[in-house]
Amino acid sequence: MSGPSPARPAPDGYIAGGPPLRGSDRLVVVSGCSGAGKSSLLREMEKRGFEVMQEPGRQVVKEQLSIDGDGVPWKDARKFAELCISRAMYFYNTARPGEKATLFDRSLIDNIAGLERMGFPMPDSHRLAVSRYRYARTVFVTPPWRELFVNDAERQHSFADAEAEYEGLVPSYRAAGYDIVVIPRLPLAERADFLEEHIAAMGRGK
Repeated sequence: MSGPSPARPAPDGYIAGGPPLRGSDRLVVVSGCSGAGKSSLLREMEKRGFEVMQEPGRQVVKEQLSIDGDGVPWKDARKFAELCISRAMYFYNTARPGEKATLFDRSLIDNIAGLERMGFPMPDSHRLAVSRYRYARTVFVTPPWRELFVNDAERQHSFADAEAEYEGLVPSYRAAGYDIVVIPRLPLAERADFLEEHIAAMGRGK
């Protein structure tokens, strides 16, 4: 993680599911299509004083590659997703929003939805995770943007794969009870302005 560093809970204060913040508009998810400028947008939000919980998937891939592990999408997609879900829960449990909301680069729903798209049955534990780990009702998504899409060591799928993932992801968030706001394809600063203004409006609406 980067950005501001609020105090983390002591070991005996680590509470799974974070009941005090459950459903809070201070826990904001930014998800969407892979390779659509989401990471650049969140780096800009960090510069504006927001704490950002980094994308679990990229962290897990880097860790697995460093140990020649099989928990990567192109070797064992189910293991990869489970590792990401656990990491997403950790980020949620340790979030301590300050003056500004905490932003999450994806959430556990992204990986649970991915498992469903691959045909894996949803165990009861995943259903409980979706019901207990509740973020702000409004979820912001970056739509497919071909001009920005590039592959790298952690992103080895095609743009068509990214589009298909996006088309399945948005309904999954809606089915979980979230409202979707699409971040328009604009220059970076304008996208950040859009996101910051909408987050501020969420706070005023409480």
